[in-house]
Amino acid sequence: MSIWNIKEINTKREILDKNIEVDTLIIGAGMTGMNVAYMLRDNKQVCVVDANIVGHGVTLNSTAKINYFQGRIYTKIEKSINKISAIKYLKAEKEAIEILINIIKEEKIDCDLKKVESYVFANIKSEIEPLKKEIKFLIDNGIDIVNKKLPNKITSYNSYSVKDTYIFNPIKYLQGIYNILIEHNISIYENTKITKIEKINNYYMCYSSKYKIKAKKVVVATSYPYFIKPLFLPFKSTLEKSYIIVSKVNKDQNFTCISSSNPTYSCRFYSDKNNIYQISLSESHNTSVSQNDKYHFNRVKEIFKLDEKDIIMKYSNTDIITADNIPYIGKIDENMYISTGYNTWGMTNSVIGAKIITDMINNNENEYTDLFNPNRINKSNIIKFPLILFSSIKSYVGPKINKNKFWYKNIKFKTENGKCLAIYKDKNGVEHVIYNKCPHMGCSLIFNEEEKTWDCPCHSSRFDIDGRCIKGPSNCDITYKK
Repeated sequence: MSIWNIKEINTKREILDKNIEVDTLIIGAGMTGMNVAYMLRDNKQVCVVDANIVGHGVTLNSTAKINYFQGRIYTKIEKSINKISAIKYLKAEKEAIEILINIIKEEKIDCDLKKVESYVFANIKSEIEPLKKEIKFLIDNGIDIVNKKLPNKITSYNSYSVKDTYIFNPIKYLQGIYNILIEHNISIYENTKITKIEKINNYYMCYSSKYKIKAKKVVVATSYPYFIKPLFLPFKSTLEKSYIIVSKVNKDQNFTCISSSNPTYSCRFYSDKNNIYQISLSESHNTSVSQNDKYHFNRVKEIFKLDEKDIIMKYSNTDIITADNIPYIGKIDENMYISTGYNTWGMTNSVIGAKIITDMINNNENEYTDLFNPNRINKSNIIKFPLILFSSIKSYVGPKINKNKFWYKNIKFKTENGKCLAIYKDKNGVEHVIYNKCPHMGCSLIFNEEEKTWDCPCHSSRFDIDGRCIKGPSNCDITYKK
């Protein structure tokens, strides 16, 4: 559940029911995949598939800020790579905003687009000077910034704002794109999970559970791409989990804000015909560090001083964090492309990713190709590799050593035929039994008491209370069979 799907949009849901052959297959129907399809809509034989329905992956749980004012990301990039790269990343983010706003306006997509003031603030004293350096970088590169007090209850020190940022409803946006693609006779197959890709001569054979798609080109636009080189992402990135609480408020304050350091404090507002909501996010952390979801949701309540009676929903999101703070976008094989590692800024990076990949497929030059090259190697990749490796090992080993967490209630474990089973007893006394092992790479799972899901701390696969896979990279369920 997310604020964006309170009222589900009904459309005809087509499932792959035959073998097909296409020029370009796009795997993933979130912001990245649907924008690639939109930009390729006049090309021949473009097809989109998704294991769920349009927009119901990471996009669904986004706070949906269209924003280039991203904490301290520019000085981080300057440190991890160089100043030229930081300047180019800023230019790319600004261009992504322009592309997205133009699409919304030209196509007349009703997605609650709103121009808002955005703040970045220091939530601890040690962040004041680093944030000042970030602000100087942006001012030096032509950004108009005001030193202005943050208009909310969060404890903050220095805060700064810009006025040329936006918010929107990403699911309404994708519904608009969906309608345009259908008009252009582009096939969109939902509830169609691709489980394997084989390269055969000059094409790719992509397998679903029953049927095959033969494609000349493949775009992997899933949140955690796994149809790529073995251990590519685990060795080049970490996972960050954030916690979101949506609550009713009396006034739309028409701004967004985010802290300049972790744990991130972030909020924005959203209005529908009936209510005004505050979307509060905090407690961002590496998934190897902590798995006590109930504790982190409670911390969000404390930080934003939320009243339980006003809260309508809680949910979490997981983002890929790259070693050098730049996404991985581009060619990973002769005719295979990926776009991932958005460092929590998916609304803008999905658009620039779609533009880069579209230009590559159409043999057009793009000035950002080298910056986002997924095969790049720089000092940050090398320096951070031991920490990334340690994080991956800890995520894998930790839950295996200690399955029965001290905060668990109504959960027990047992071994049957050499396999570990986890049993959760719900409030009605019904037992839900699953195999406590992620099919992707064998990681032990963590029970999320607030959302009633089993989550993988290694690569962010998710399973519902009865073991059905609801988010990849896993392709398989963990349902118990007697």
